[in-house]
Amino acid sequence: MAFRHTSTEEEHFSFQLSPAQINDILRAGELSHRTLDLRGKSTNSVLRFESNQLASNSPIEDRRSAATCLQTAGMMFGVFDGHAGAACAQAVSERLLHYIAVSLMPRQSLEEFELAVEAMKPVQPILQWHRHPSDVEYQEITSQYFENLRVYWQHLLDLDAEPGFSLEEAMICAFKRLDSDISLEVQAPQENELMRNIALQVAFSGATACVAHIDGVHLHVANTGDCRAVLGVREEDGTWSTLPLTRDHNAYDEFEIRRLKREHPRSEEKTLFVNDRLLGILMPSRAFGDVQLKWSKELQHSILENSCDVEALNIYQYVPPNYHTPPYLTAEPEVTYHKLRSKDKFLVIASDGLWEMLSNEKVVQLVAGHLTELNMQKPPLTFKKPVNLGYMHNLLLQRKSKGLASLDQNIATHLIRHAIGSNEYGEVDPEKLAAMLTLPEDLARMYRDDITVTVVYFNSETIEDYYRNHEYVVSYPSMGTNVQWDKYIPYLQEEPQEL
Repeated sequence: MAFRHTSTEEEHFSFQLSPAQINDILRAGELSHRTLDLRGKSTNSVLRFESNQLASNSPIEDRRSAATCLQTAGMMFGVFDGHAGAACAQAVSERLLHYIAVSLMPRQSLEEFELAVEAMKPVQPILQWHRHPSDVEYQEITSQYFENLRVYWQHLLDLDAEPGFSLEEAMICAFKRLDSDISLEVQAPQENELMRNIALQVAFSGATACVAHIDGVHLHVANTGDCRAVLGVREEDGTWSTLPLTRDHNAYDEFEIRRLKREHPRSEEKTLFVNDRLLGILMPSRAFGDVQLKWSKELQHSILENSCDVEALNIYQYVPPNYHTPPYLTAEPEVTYHKLRSKDKFLVIASDGLWEMLSNEKVVQLVAGHLTELNMQKPPLTFKKPVNLGYMHNLLLQRKSKGLASLDQNIATHLIRHAIGSNEYGEVDPEKLAAMLTLPEDLARMYRDDITVTVVYFNSETIEDYYRNHEYVVSYPSMGTNVQWDKYIPYLQEEPQEL
């Protein structure tokens, strides 16, 4: 980044950035997409999405994905928060949506795919990606990723009957299968040193993941770790409320503590979480990769002993104390189902870098306020008759006083600006914002994390049309069948929080 200092050892550095420089930094990662049909209208329940990310780590360890499903219905949006490097988050962001899409495909489509590959014919694309120009791919290993995806759909074809997964089952199966593949790929013999090194870096780093699948009024959110998804709801009286669709999987969540205690001997109860970290090491209690917390000591030693210079790959063999009954970590997600209503206006998915700075309620408040400001950006010029020069002058002054020209068009940028630049009154302090953007690399992580945000806006008209044609049924968020229902009774009874 052009305006960022690389070390605190520099004798003199200034936090002075012009507003234009601040905007350049904040807006560099902006991505947006509007769903339109051939007539230029949106008949999708997703009206548009806007996304952005800001690095704290160098390079950034967060990743994001957005895609339209071409072989099945729906759109998918994912946010992935990497740790111990970006390798795992990178791999998961490239692969997970494909695994989910394949899990949802009917048997006939899978058979057609397999026949095409066998005949060495082109395979129809599964996803239409919506990417930022700076989004990167592991080009060197794409063919291997495809081969392992193919092994997965061959497994689905080997099932006696039509796979027939529900969407919840498909998401759970996809998460678990990809994590298994990440683990197996690094254990398989590999002559290509580059591919071997990538597999090592992916398996020994980690990533949390939050993925939303939206098909009509049906919204499913699969979450592993501490990314978060929150709905913004506009009530009938015009007030806004929040509806969280995920739980943070960490030491602060009593259900996660109970789950881990059930899975391990009573003798380990006091050592499962040390200093609010799993085994004293990891904040999230669910994640992809991180084989150090999944494999036996013997397997870890065997893989690393036979590898090249693992230190050059930033991989260090470290077995935590009290490591007796692995695995301690899982990538299995919790899946929430929510039936969209016309009052559900937007969904915010973000890495914990945002939620550490802003509450759920503050985020919804900022998005709602931004929507209002955008709607006022070009107010209709309604003239009182007779029109005179003074009246026109006052109208133009009102527009200018709102400073609308400087308003962030991308809501994700607006949220990031407030996350790192807000003062105690909730207002953006230009000096604080400049200071946070120019922190030296070795200090930045102490003050803020990587932040990735995707905001999905819903098409209220399309949702209303659905209910005109179907019987209206009130639906509460469902945490799915893969978890114990009794522990969610308080969650399900909780009313959305008003701002």
